[in-house]
Amino acid sequence: MKKIGWKEKVSFPDFNLVNIPAKIDTGARTSVLHCQSIEVIKKYRKAYVKFVLLDPEMPQFDGKEYILPFHKEKKVRNSFGQEENRIIIETVVELYNKKYPIEVSLRDRSDMEYPMLLGRSFIRRNFIVDVSRSNLSARYKIKKIKEKKERENRDTLKK
Repeated sequence: MKKIGWKEKVSFPDFNLVNIPAKIDTGARTSVLHCQSIEVIKKYRKAYVKFVLLDPEMPQFDGKEYILPFHKEKKVRNSFGQEENRIIIETVVELYNKKYPIEVSLRDRSDMEYPMLLGRSFIRRNFIVDVSRSNLSARYKIKKIKEKKERENRDTLKK
């Protein structure tokens, strides 16, 4: 199993988002992603979720409105211990250059330091958390890019 630190940079290929700061929270069951204007809509008798990811202050913000199939709604206890209904979507998150399916609740996290929180439902199947480290997946990505460039340089010299 791969190790992750107490914070990581994650990517969401479905939304063309890269290097989103994420806090790893083994105390939280559900993963959550910062969104605005979250709304359930009906199209052709099916439920969909319409939302805007992140904030204009974030470099990854594109202002685009996303519409995804409604997956489910469930009660989640927030960080203050209060229950609230949250909409859950299914998507893909990328760490260590590998894509993982993930269920994510959508919520306005503008008052939080990290726009993404990875909860234990996702962590426990995929990773071990080393709380003394951070950004291990980003370091891995940089290492792989360097190794690839070195291989290409060696191959070029051989020719």
